[in-house]
Amino acid sequence: MKIAIIGGGISGLTLAWYLQKSGIPYDLFEADAQPGGNLHSWAAPEGYLLEIGPNSLQLSAELEELLADLNLTDQIEDAAAVSQNRYVLRAGRYQILPSSPPTLLTNGFFSLKAKWQLLKEFRQPAAPLDPTETVAHFFRRRFGPEIVDYAVNPFMAGIYAGDPEQLLINKTFPQLAALEQQHGSVLRGLMKSGKGAGRRRIITLKGGAQTIPQTIAAQLTNYQSSTSVTAISRATDGTYQVELRGPQGLEAAPGYTHLALALPAYAAAPLLETLFPQAAAALAAVNYPPMSAVYSAYDRAAVTHPLNGFGALNPKVEGTYAAGSIWTSSIYPQRVPTGQVLFTTFVGGAQYEEAARQPEAAQKAAVHAELSKFYGISGAPRWQYRYSWPRSIPQFDTHIIAAHAAADALTAENVISIANWRAGVGVPDCIRYARKQAEVLRLMNEE
Repeated sequence: MKIAIIGGGISGLTLAWYLQKSGIPYDLFEADAQPGGNLHSWAAPEGYLLEIGPNSLQLSAELEELLADLNLTDQIEDAAAVSQNRYVLRAGRYQILPSSPPTLLTNGFFSLKAKWQLLKEFRQPAAPLDPTETVAHFFRRRFGPEIVDYAVNPFMAGIYAGDPEQLLINKTFPQLAALEQQHGSVLRGLMKSGKGAGRRRIITLKGGAQTIPQTIAAQLTNYQSSTSVTAISRATDGTYQVELRGPQGLEAAPGYTHLALALPAYAAAPLLETLFPQAAAALAAVNYPPMSAVYSAYDRAAVTHPLNGFGALNPKVEGTYAAGSIWTSSIYPQRVPTGQVLFTTFVGGAQYEEAARQPEAAQKAAVHAELSKFYGISGAPRWQYRYSWPRSIPQFDTHIIAAHAAADALTAENVISIANWRAGVGVPDCIRYARKQAEVLRLMNEE
C-alpha cells in the first residue's frame, strides 16, 4: 500500500501524520509554499495577530489528542471568559442570545409566543425523515419562525456562510435529525444525551492556529510543498500515477495504490474528469459562495459598546450589510496593541453574495459605517485590512448529496475524499474524519 495525498490543508496533514505513525508509505503534495490551506495566521506589521480562516477552534477529543501528540499542549490559549456571551442584532440593537434551552425560556430575547413553541416541541411527534429537508424548514417545523429568524439564520450565516433555507438538516446537523427520529422531541433528545449541556472549550494557539499545520508538516518525512498535482492516470495494474509540477519542473510519480483527495471539491473535480467524469461533475457542482473578512481596529475609548462577548451576528431580517463580527480583542486581548479593539467582520456568504463581490474600498467603508452605527464608534478606524475568498465554505445544500454519493462510490476505486466538503466544515470535523480514514487504511494494510 502506498498513498498519494493531494492537498496539505489540515485534512491532508492529519491523514499523513497518522499514516506515518502507522508506518504506511505516503507522499503528500501541497501546491502552496506554506501548509495549512485556510488555517492561516498572519502577524501584521502594525501589531495585530490575525486569523485568516477559523478565528477559534473547538477543542474536541481528537484535536486535544493531536495537540498532545505534537507537543503543543502548552501552546493552547483559551478564549477569555466573556466569550461565553454571544450577541444577536434585534430591533436595531445587540442583545445577548440565550445559550441553552432553559435560558431560552427565562431570557427576554424571545417573545412569549416563541417560548410557548419551544415548550410545545417536547410533545410534537417526529416527522418522517426527509433527506432533502432544509435547516430552516426543520427548525420552523419544530420551533417556529422566530427561532429561525433570530437564532438559526444568523448562526448559519456567521458560522457556515450559508442560507438555512438551502442547507440540508440531514447533512449540516445530522445529529439533530437523528434525535428527532430517536426521541420524538429534539429537546428531549438533547437532554437525555447530554449534548445540550454546554459549549466545548474554545481555544487557539499562542502563535496562531497555523502553528498546528506548520508543526505537522515539519515532522512529516514525505511532505512536498510548492508541488501541485496537475493530472492523475491509472496503470494496467490498477495503480495510480500523479503528474506533478514543482520546483524541478514537470515530473511523474507512479505506483500509488490509493489517492486521498484533500482538496476543495472544485479543485478535485478537474483531476477526476478523465478517469471518473460523473464524479467530477458532481464535485464541480458543490457551491462555494464568495466571502470577505474585514479587520477593523479602533481606539478603545472611541467605542461605547462594552464588547463583553465573543461577537455579534446579524439576522437577515434586520437588513444589515455584513453577516456579523467577531470581537477579536475581547476573546484574545493580547492579539492587538494596548488600548485598541479589533473587529473581524464577515461580508458575503450565500445570503450576502452581492456585498462579497464589491471592491475592497467599498467593503471597508460599508463595514466601518455599520460598526459605527451599532457599536457607538466615533472617528475613523486606526487600521483596516481585507482578505477575500472568491470561494469560501462548501455549502451542504442539495448539490452535496451527489458529491457525497460520488465520494462514497470512489472508495471502490481506492480514491478517498477527506476535505471539509466531505468531513464537515469545522477543523475538529476534518481532524476526526482524516484520523478515521487513516485507521481504515491501516486495517486494510494489515489484511
